Amino acid sequence: KNIIIKFDPREDRYISREFQKYAYDLAEELGDLDHKSLYMRLAKITPRHLLEQARYFVKDASNAQNPARLFMWKLKQLRDEWKKKQK
Repeated sequence: KNIIIKFDPREDRYISREFQKYAYDLAEELGDLDHKSLYMRLAKITPRHLLEQARYFVKDASNAQNPARLFMWKLKQLRDEWKKKQK
């Protein structure tokens, strides 16, 4: 609900859902706006707690050369662990 209130049609013209805003902010934080559609797909189908854990991992590793690559590596690792727990 807060996302829609803060919606600026000149700046956020492609964002109409909460997961899109989250994905765009994540891509911007990781410095990977070229692949924002990938983050949108991840935000739509991946449990949010996994994305948040990977995001915090990248934040803690502040000296990472490529934060987007580190995020994807950690996300894959977290997904594999999560799937093992689901079985």
